[in-house]
Amino acid sequence: MLSDSISNANNKNVVAQYEMEKIDEEVQLQIALSKERRKSNQRNLIILGIFFLMITLGFYSRLRYIRKSRAKMQAERDRSESLLLNILPYEVAQELKRNGKTVAKDFQKVSILFTDFKEFTNAAEQMDAQQLVSEVNTCFEAFDEITDKYQIEKIKTIGDAYMAAGGLQTSSQESVKRTVLAALEMQEFIFNRKKKLNSAGKEAFEMRVGIHTGPVVAGVVGVKKFQYDLWGDTVNIAARMESNSDVNQVNISQNTFQLLQENADFTFENRGQIEVKGKGKMEMYFVQKN
Repeated sequence: MLSDSISNANNKNVVAQYEMEKIDEEVQLQIALSKERRKSNQRNLIILGIFFLMITLGFYSRLRYIRKSRAKMQAERDRSESLLLNILPYEVAQELKRNGKTVAKDFQKVSILFTDFKEFTNAAEQMDAQQLVSEVNTCFEAFDEITDKYQIEKIKTIGDAYMAAGGLQTSSQESVKRTVLAALEMQEFIFNRKKKLNSAGKEAFEMRVGIHTGPVVAGVVGVKKFQYDLWGDTVNIAARMESNSDVNQVNISQNTFQLLQENADFTFENRGQIEVKGKGKMEMYFVQKN
């Protein structure tokens, strides 16, 4: 009996131990599974984070590309706008952009300014090609700055001649005055430059300037290398004022004089009537700034 009791007790201990080991194994398995799930979750979070990071970087890269593209397009538009405004007055450029074409316009009081270098061919023979182009460019760059300063419109250059006009945007006494002031400053630049170059033993230009005020027609001509230009007898008379001018002088017509004669900023020298090719005798005046 006693031996049976002992045997039963031992069996119970064995069973209990077995059950404990089994429970322990299950606990360890659960712990292992839990760790594996945590690792899996961590991996999934990392993968998800990387995925979202890649999407974010993709969106950011795309946004940068779009911004750069827009900035580049804007820079190109600004460049095109700047080039257009170098060729055309602002209002004409805007009309051309809106409609793809422009309509010629009549202006009743425009002051046309012409400059021309005296004996240009003789002066050019004393310079090589590079020196000649460089010197003409230096003078015309200075003229461009002067026209901007006095808010008059550069029209074109023809060889060594420079043409500008005041009164295309707003026709007034002030536009006539600004055109004359621009002409005087151009002559001052040429006079000072000649003095500087001659002192260095170099050739320099001398210049005549003429101005006439009157009606013109203005418009854009051409499709390739189109040009804004002016037409009318006013242009022809302005060219005659220049050809009948003298070095270091600004020669103006009777029309221009009548618009400025009461202006205390200027002094006028009446040259009397001078024979003009194709026009007969015309009254002319030299003008100086007080």
